[in-house]
Amino acid sequence: MGNRLNRALVGLSAVVLLAGCGSDGSDDKSDTATDNESAPAVEYPVGVATVQVNDFIQAEVWYPAVEGTKGTETYDVKTFTPFVVQTMLTGDAPSTYTYAASRDAKPADGKFPVVLFSHGFGGFRTQSTFLTAYLASRGMVVISPDHPSRDLGAALTGGSFETDDPQVHLLESLDYLVNDTEIFADHVDASKVAAIGHSAGGGTVLAAAEDERIDGYVSLASGLLGPAEKSGKLPDKPSFFMAGSVDAVVPATRTEAAFKAAPSPSVYWNIEGVGHNGFDDLCTFGNGLGIIGVAMASGLEKLLEMQPQMRALGEDGCIKPARPVTETFPAIQNGVESWLRSLFAGEVTPPALPNDVTVTEQTK
Repeated sequence: MGNRLNRALVGLSAVVLLAGCGSDGSDDKSDTATDNESAPAVEYPVGVATVQVNDFIQAEVWYPAVEGTKGTETYDVKTFTPFVVQTMLTGDAPSTYTYAASRDAKPADGKFPVVLFSHGFGGFRTQSTFLTAYLASRGMVVISPDHPSRDLGAALTGGSFETDDPQVHLLESLDYLVNDTEIFADHVDASKVAAIGHSAGGGTVLAAAEDERIDGYVSLASGLLGPAEKSGKLPDKPSFFMAGSVDAVVPATRTEAAFKAAPSPSVYWNIEGVGHNGFDDLCTFGNGLGIIGVAMASGLEKLLEMQPQMRALGEDGCIKPARPVTETFPAIQNGVESWLRSLFAGEVTPPALPNDVTVTEQTK
């Protein structure tokens, strides 16, 4: 019994760490939105596909689909956990996210800019569909590979994947799209490429942005990570840094410091009421409590009491003082979209500030 409890505690602690360090979304108990009903009008219906980037790495691709494409796609966060953890998460609290997309739909005609997405520690490739699918609906092809060295499975088991290099596999995802003549090659504009990273993924995109094919990058709730942390030097590319004012995992001051170290042109947003989990889907789970709510509904509250620090990490951005994700998702979506459009147009300009969310902005 003691060994089983220890295994459960290790697994649960890692699940909570997932919510604190590798995801984003901000919701409270009464405002949960798993179907994205309040998202702005789309330009394209969305297609979604799971692809094999190489022998080890899978990636999710969201892309503009042909007119008339309909349907929804749903994922369950439990499916990204090891089987032993799935057996413990038996409660009925919501653990799924649903968004408008059709699996393996036919791509729309034309060529579209490419966006590479890198998830954080304890994350997974579909963790931020509120943003990745949205960008596809606005005319971009978005690809998000798993990073097995730091994904949810690795976090839960304490293991790592020795052959995994997040930076390399992010760039291999770009190669995949360009070379995949069966579906995507005729629909991507490889002359227009950007990278987005959340938390640890912010460090990955800083490294990947040194590649000459990447025009610029967006860093979400991240700071100076990887080689940039030692050197203080960031890629000489346009950049956009987003922070949350109530993020206790990566405080806004750390993101602001990265912005100040970045070459011009660069933009910094500190979004009022957003926490670390304000940049992914996870706070929509567990009745607004994120993965913590899923654990509590499974009768694991005693384990949470034994790990108060882990609980604090898991709830960051999911409970007050964070605002609900239904209120903050649109500001993130529109800000990122606007900045990317200006990047791909060759005239980088700061996005218009949202009307319904307070943002402290700096530019240079």
